[in-house]
Amino acid sequence: MLLIRCPYCEEERPELEFRHAGQAHIARPTNIAEISDGEFEEYFFIRQNPKGLYFERWRHIHGCARFFNAARDTVSDKFVKTYKAGEPKPSISLPKAKPAKRVAAKPASAKAAPKAAAAKATGKSTRKAPAKRASVSGTKTRRGAKKS
Repeated sequence: MLLIRCPYCEEERPELEFRHAGQAHIARPTNIAEISDGEFEEYFFIRQNPKGLYFERWRHIHGCARFFNAARDTVSDKFVKTYKAGEPKPSISLPKAKPAKRVAAKPASAKAAPKAAAAKATGKSTRKAPAKRASVSGTKTRRGAKKS
């Protein structure tokens, strides 16, 4: 579960108390009735979807119910910083990720290969058979009475 810090309550709370409210720092049109359909589409529907640092709005609905902004790394899903709505966009840079190390596949153990080859030649399985269950006649039930 993600923990998100509310800048108004000044504490970290579980993700379930918050709701995502879209991209932050969007220039909203001053008179929406006068813009063209293309401009409205761009304002209302088109959003960035970057890999890495992303600025978004959140609302603490089960707490103070206020909107705030957050800088979140979309790769690791970690919140880098949260700050109050109306504050300017902070200049944040993420540290560059280290390239993943390649691990060579481990060879099969020396004992497993001969056993598998021998089992294939004889037609037998290398798996162990399940243990046999004991007979239940004459045993006590959960309440202590004997079964017939």
